[in-house]
Amino acid sequence: MRIQLDKQLLDRQIVDVDGRLVGRVDDIAFAVDEEGYPYVDCLLTGQAALGQRIGGRIGRLLVAVADRFTDDPPVSPLRVPLSQVDRVESAVRLRCTAADLPPSPVESWLRRHLIDRIPGAHRAGG
Repeated sequence: MRIQLDKQLLDRQIVDVDGRLVGRVDDIAFAVDEEGYPYVDCLLTGQAALGQRIGGRIGRLLVAVADRFTDDPPVSPLRVPLSQVDRVESAVRLRCTAADLPPSPVESWLRRHLIDRIPGAHRAGG
């Protein structure tokens, strides 16, 4: 079952209800219900999820880089609850906007420490 889900979901783009890119499906998190049956709980996206999925030296490097660009390491992946998934096509389409999801720790760090320091950055994007 995991192999079929991997083929259906992994590395697909995640797009919000407005068509904005949220990220890619880097991993899948499972949970177990009261009767002991596993189910897909949420989709994971971000450097930490990808690093954990890849494993080995490269995976550890991805996680270490993500940790470096956060204020509170260790960084955890962005979790997109399955309840927010509308449909899976060539991309995973969400029922919500990207703003309704928790911010990526790495993107938050980059915004705070780099982007916000650029003169005029607050006026960009309309």
